[in-house]
Amino acid sequence: MAKPKLNIIGSTDCIDFVEADIENLPCKIDTGAAISAIDAHRIRIIEKNGVEHLAFKLLYKKHPQFKNKEIVTSKFTEKRIKNSFGVAENRYLVKLKIKVLDKIYNTSFTLTNRQQMAYPVLLGKKFLNGKFLVDVSKHNLSFNAKNDAFSVAKPTKKVLM
Repeated sequence: MAKPKLNIIGSTDCIDFVEADIENLPCKIDTGAAISAIDAHRIRIIEKNGVEHLAFKLLYKKHPQFKNKEIVTSKFTEKRIKNSFGVAENRYLVKLKIKVLDKIYNTSFTLTNRQQMAYPVLLGKKFLNGKFLVDVSKHNLSFNAKNDAFSVAKPTKKVLM
């Protein structure tokens, strides 16, 4: 059986978060991270009709792409993760729809404070596996492909004299 053709992704890119109406959010492709992570704040458990839900906002208030949109989901778990400093911490894990290279994926993200990090999003191995090959010499392949699609020359109107 032939293996599916994998898309190439660079070491950094900009992706879209569909439910949050956030486009072109910078992300780092991190083959050292098992699970993807995103900057989230105001993370809390709320009850709706007797069912626990997780409510959160993506990005911090001063981030240029902050939308102040609360996301609420009943589909979440808690996971013990080692952060970039090697310290174990508990994080919530949720599924979010992202758009990469013009395709929408429903993938898992841990919610964490990444305000002090260079990138608000990390895409980890569980997302990349079976979908992408990482070429560390490349950057913004998804972002550039999207912008190239919009930059197609429009026909000019002929002016009759």
